[in-house]
Amino acid sequence: MNFNVNMKDKPTESKVVNNILKYLAPVDEINGFYTRPGFYLQNGATAIPGGVNFTVHSHGATSIELVLFRRNQTEPFAIIPFPEEYRIGNVYSMIVYDLVISEFEYAFRVDGPYEPEKGLIFDKTKYLLDPYAKAVVGQSVWGYKPPNGYQYRARVVTNDFDWGKGKQPLIDMKDLIIYELHVRGFSKHNSSGAKYKGTFAGIIEKIPYLKMLGINAVELMPVFEFDEMRDIRLHEGNYLFDYWGYNTVSFFAPNTAYTAKLETNAEGDELKTLIKTLNENGIEVILDVVFNHTAEGNQDGSFFSFKGFDNNIYYMLTPNAEYYNFSGCGNTLNCNHPIVQQMILECLRYWVTEYRVDGFRFDLASILGRNEDGSPMSKPPLLQSLAFDPILGKVKLIAEAWDAGGLYQVGSFPSWNRWAEWNGKYRDDMRCFLKGDAGMADRAVNRIMGSKDLYPEEHRGECASVNFINCHDGFTLYDLYSYNQKHNLANGWNNTDGDNNNNSWNCGAEGYSTDPAVVSLRRKMRKNAFATLMCSRGCAMFLAGDEICNTQFGNNNPYCQDNEISWINWEVTPEKQDMFNFCQYMIHFRRHYPILRGKTKQAHCGFPDMSKHSAVAWYDSYNNDTRTIGVMFAGRNAEDTKDDIIYLAINTYWEKQYFQLPTLPADLKWHIAVNTAMESPLDCVKKIEDMMVVQSDLELEARSVIILIAEKV
Repeated sequence: MNFNVNMKDKPTESKVVNNILKYLAPVDEINGFYTRPGFYLQNGATAIPGGVNFTVHSHGATSIELVLFRRNQTEPFAIIPFPEEYRIGNVYSMIVYDLVISEFEYAFRVDGPYEPEKGLIFDKTKYLLDPYAKAVVGQSVWGYKPPNGYQYRARVVTNDFDWGKGKQPLIDMKDLIIYELHVRGFSKHNSSGAKYKGTFAGIIEKIPYLKMLGINAVELMPVFEFDEMRDIRLHEGNYLFDYWGYNTVSFFAPNTAYTAKLETNAEGDELKTLIKTLNENGIEVILDVVFNHTAEGNQDGSFFSFKGFDNNIYYMLTPNAEYYNFSGCGNTLNCNHPIVQQMILECLRYWVTEYRVDGFRFDLASILGRNEDGSPMSKPPLLQSLAFDPILGKVKLIAEAWDAGGLYQVGSFPSWNRWAEWNGKYRDDMRCFLKGDAGMADRAVNRIMGSKDLYPEEHRGECASVNFINCHDGFTLYDLYSYNQKHNLANGWNNTDGDNNNNSWNCGAEGYSTDPAVVSLRRKMRKNAFATLMCSRGCAMFLAGDEICNTQFGNNNPYCQDNEISWINWEVTPEKQDMFNFCQYMIHFRRHYPILRGKTKQAHCGFPDMSKHSAVAWYDSYNNDTRTIGVMFAGRNAEDTKDDIIYLAINTYWEKQYFQLPTLPADLKWHIAVNTAMESPLDCVKKIEDMMVVQSDLELEARSVIILIAEKV
């Protein structure tokens, strides 16, 4: 059915209008357009047979106008006020007939009181972007700034994507191995080999690589529409962009600059194709979403959407009507106001139903639990609504459980046995322990064993902890062991931006080194970290490129770097191939042994599910100088045909150490599957018959990790 009826001559007695007059209801004529009251429960702009339904709401507005533009024009060709009789409560809804969605763009103008001291700043001269816009125009060419006088506008999109009969993977949280990536940076480098570099289509081209690596979920850094030109700067001859995309322009619209095809009224199809194809290959898609603030900034920022509809509702304001800034980005979305709650819930439902998204990671999620005055709430209504919403019932909800206002809730984020968390304490504790800091052994063991001190199962469910050592925010894994200090001068802030507490270690030389001892130690440290992550209870996550030694040259905050600092370099070197082989092995090792993920029956041999050890078997009393730990996992295999037993031994001391291993049942021996002190290919052994067999004692080289499995000789 063609919903885009084109009546360029607009005859008074058209078939469309006659049918409406005859069978539905009388139509009005406003400024030369046939109109009638619309569908009040359908927010945004929606194509219908013969026209478009526009629905918008504002609590404080006195009137609203629909503004129509020809494609790419700065001046409107029509302004259609919503008649008062088209308003129910605070909702304005109007059907406009004879519009062809490919031929126009739209915005709103909203009039109302101007009382800044009360947070009311209505301005009827501003063209406002629809908060429910499904596509934003003028953003589709990366790095292109529209002409002066241009303001954000929206377009109507089609929602007729064919999902076929495919099903979402619905992978348990504890089984996820999440690969965090930036859509543009993932395939933009010339070495990526992608035809459509820096786009959703570019990721599709790399799916064979993702399958070969073995991950089963990708977490996409922000893909909602953002303006990379928002704060463009020129620094030392290089343009700096809003590259990461954490300043949302439109919550319902995919970023059109990430599409291989330009504006088509179906930009979402490329992202939908990516999600569908990933799902078909057993890979889930998690979106990094930013509901803590918008791109409008503070009183000195932009004025293009929420400020013009209901500034005092959408944003947290102080008693003096100034903007609270718990986000560190100028404003804070008023998430627990009923209107904002409704928008966020409708937004997430939209992405789940129209895009089949498998999960969401919420940036600075502690803000979502703040009251309208900024105070933390014990039972935030928004978080509870998301936890129990039927449409969201199967999707992953992952919180970054802190914010820029100092609210740190790792282990205490309101959850209803539903929310998981980025475990920032796992990252910090494991970084400190692995580089040999004193007093960290007990914490490290707790983190490896699922952080039950933070997430007791009876209160937080089976898998609340998302474990990670590196993510987009901070050093890459390669840089973690190549730099003692951040090197962010390229960002233009005199190295004052980015975290100063990286818990990193350069292994004896700052930055690039050809010293064989430094190179060897760094290789071992990277493998130690990755092996430990893959042997830790909870969901595992790592940063795209860590498996191939990707570097950001010491920049731990490359939010503005659209260049080789941020792009993944896919050039193959022996060092990169070695790290890839190791990471691929460890990912498949984790997936092969469900006891590492906590999914099996009790072992018949009598060993507990997990147990703590030190250099002495079964001795789990650690002191300030303890730098050698062991963790043993035991349980039935996936087929319930035999016991699986795995022992993780970690020595972070700078000299070799000797371990006494737990005594196995008589028919089993310890086999070394992984030894990071060995050179490739002896660092990870695939076949049981090729593994070294050890008895009761084990020698660990300095700063190394050994993983043993119990098998018959």
